[in-house]
Amino acid sequence: MQGICKRFGPTIALDQVSLNVNAGEVLALIGENGAGKSTLLKVLSGAHRADRGQISIGGKPYQPRGPLDARGAGVAMIYQELNLAPDLSVEDNILLGQAGTGKGLLFRKQQRQKIEEALEAVGLGSLSPTAIVGQQSIATQQLVEVARALISNAKIILFDEPTSSLPQKDVAQLFEIIDRLKKNNIGIVYISHFLEEVRTVADGYSVLRDGRSVGSGRMENVSDSEIISLMVGRDVSELYPNIPHDLGDVRLKIKSMRGQHSPHPIDLSIRAGEIFGIAGLVGSGRTELVRTLFGLDHLSGGQIELDGTRIKGSVKARMRAGLGMLSEDRKREGLAQELPIIENTTMGSLKRYLKFTLLDLDKRDNSAIELMKEVEVKAHSGYQNVAELSGGNQQKVAIARILHQNAKVLIMDEPTKGIDVGTKAEIYRMMGKLAAQGKTILFISSYLPELLSVCDRIGVMARGRLREIREAADWTEDSIMSVATSSDR
Repeated sequence: MQGICKRFGPTIALDQVSLNVNAGEVLALIGENGAGKSTLLKVLSGAHRADRGQISIGGKPYQPRGPLDARGAGVAMIYQELNLAPDLSVEDNILLGQAGTGKGLLFRKQQRQKIEEALEAVGLGSLSPTAIVGQQSIATQQLVEVARALISNAKIILFDEPTSSLPQKDVAQLFEIIDRLKKNNIGIVYISHFLEEVRTVADGYSVLRDGRSVGSGRMENVSDSEIISLMVGRDVSELYPNIPHDLGDVRLKIKSMRGQHSPHPIDLSIRAGEIFGIAGLVGSGRTELVRTLFGLDHLSGGQIELDGTRIKGSVKARMRAGLGMLSEDRKREGLAQELPIIENTTMGSLKRYLKFTLLDLDKRDNSAIELMKEVEVKAHSGYQNVAELSGGNQQKVAIARILHQNAKVLIMDEPTKGIDVGTKAEIYRMMGKLAAQGKTILFISSYLPELLSVCDRIGVMARGRLREIREAADWTEDSIMSVATSSDR
């Protein structure tokens, strides 16, 4: 790809971007949210058409008219949000858009053999082609997409954040498949925000910033700090900024709490100004714990106290008491995507802007804009729809919403999921500042380095139980995983 340009209205998404991928190579495409990575891959996969620039595959000019055209030329895209028909079988999903026919007939026998070969190639040899895709794990569904790419004789496979929803064991399986694809001379472009992951899987790298190519080379010849500097355009000396904060009295006390999806009693005390982390594998009960705490799941036993006062009842009542929650699913639960930033920030607490029965819109808008500045949301204006923002800026809007509610306890479930390194550093700094202001932060994360670096204490969950709590300095990644995978009941 040479000199690729793409504009959406007044926004320049790609400006003279170049990318070279060799057969049998994994190229990491790196950059902050909004840098242009996904747009570039959508141009390559035929979902967007470039305004200017040239693309060639195997030395031959390539100008796809759409995704099917790209598939025919050997380019397959595996999106972060999977493109599968969940109610159809594995076989039907693999054949969507590429079923071979003759006079209107499907040659099922020949197709079944190809499908079984493709499934075997991605480590799914034991999966029945007639199995319903929606009933399989996310990891299996992702590999079904890879099998679909193989059956179309893909020469280039594009992966956009493929591990964002995968547990560690499935990440390792995916890397094995990628290594197998490399050996079959397939070129791979791989987008990820995890630098340690990129180092494991990639041979080369290319960095985008603000829609421009700013650096490329071999992974072994570049340090993490150099990559981060290219991404953000400045030195990021501290990925995990150390913001001093003092711990106060116990603010949140949970006594024998049980919920409809978390039957085991939980006991926990967290202090004002404390960042308390919760680690655990997928399915360990972390999300169920915080949903019960916030009232999204029914409280079936025990009690919750905030500053010595028992709280119960609806989500609304808990918000009034001082609890605020940032959902791990910001698109479906955390934000109203088609509404402006101002409305997303303020909709949970509008009473303060009422004059009799009328809403003081100027006062509301000014308050929201001040919060946008405080959390450093990058947007054209407060009236821009949230859906138009990068993932990192969407997350900042979600945090601004909690701050607008004057929450004393901020429940943050996977707040850095799918966010670039530079924005992660900003969110860690924000968490430190909030703790210094006396806020209590309950921080759930699957990414152990950030828990170990940001938290004061960490509790590890397994099988729905809070197994062990220690000072963060007393944990290591290995010791956390040892407790998280313990079979003790």
